[in-house]
Amino acid sequence: MIKHPFTNTTVVRAGLLSTAVALLSGCVTTPPEADPVVQKLSELDSRLLRLERVLANQSLLDLSQRIEAAQAEARVLRGQVDELQHQVTQSQTQTREMYGDVDRRLSALEGNPGAAAAAGASPAVGGLPLPSGDDRANYQAAFDLLKDAKYPQAISAFKNFLTTFPNSALADNAQYWLGEAHYVTRQYPDALRDFRTVLEKYPDSRKVPDALLKIGYCNYELKNWSEARSALNQVVQRYGDTTAARLASQRLAKLDTEGR
Repeated sequence: MIKHPFTNTTVVRAGLLSTAVALLSGCVTTPPEADPVVQKLSELDSRLLRLERVLANQSLLDLSQRIEAAQAEARVLRGQVDELQHQVTQSQTQTREMYGDVDRRLSALEGNPGAAAAAGASPAVGGLPLPSGDDRANYQAAFDLLKDAKYPQAISAFKNFLTTFPNSALADNAQYWLGEAHYVTRQYPDALRDFRTVLEKYPDSRKVPDALLKIGYCNYELKNWSEARSALNQVVQRYGDTTAARLASQRLAKLDTEGR
């Protein structure tokens, strides 16, 4: 029996086609969640999410620790600032009280120059400037003499201070108190020179209003009426809302009453 030459080929093709259809049918009917590739991707995705959570939690922990450390440091610094502010306030209060006491005593002596002369009759003090002291220690020593009404000694001490520490931050105050010591002992020309030096050498000093007021006072005592009025008017015009301006106004009123 003779077979047709295309019979075997047709059968083989038919078999391959059937197999392919079966395979394709199997792929189509397999659900995605059962696919090994999908499962592997899902597993990797889960692991990646877990790693991201761990990293995120660690970053938040580090950030939290840094914030806590910064807050602790800020609390320490705030405490130090509060302590410094308290110390500054105490120092300012003590300084105001000290100057106030001196001003009150000097004002009282201005009306009783005999008491000033008697108080300053003791011999000049030695040992100033202090050999081992800095500018602040020497200034305080001179100022203590002034507070104790030891005016000749105070004058000597302030002069020594200005010679020894000409660039001190306290030089303007020393120059002013030197003028005050001369003023209460009625050495008006010397006091006038000292107060003018405050204006000339230390124009930015806080003592300028008081020095200008005392220039007016010195000129009043020296009977330089026009110079006294000029200085006192400058105090009123330039430093209106100050004690110096109030005192200048009172002295100007006195000049008016006296017809000067």
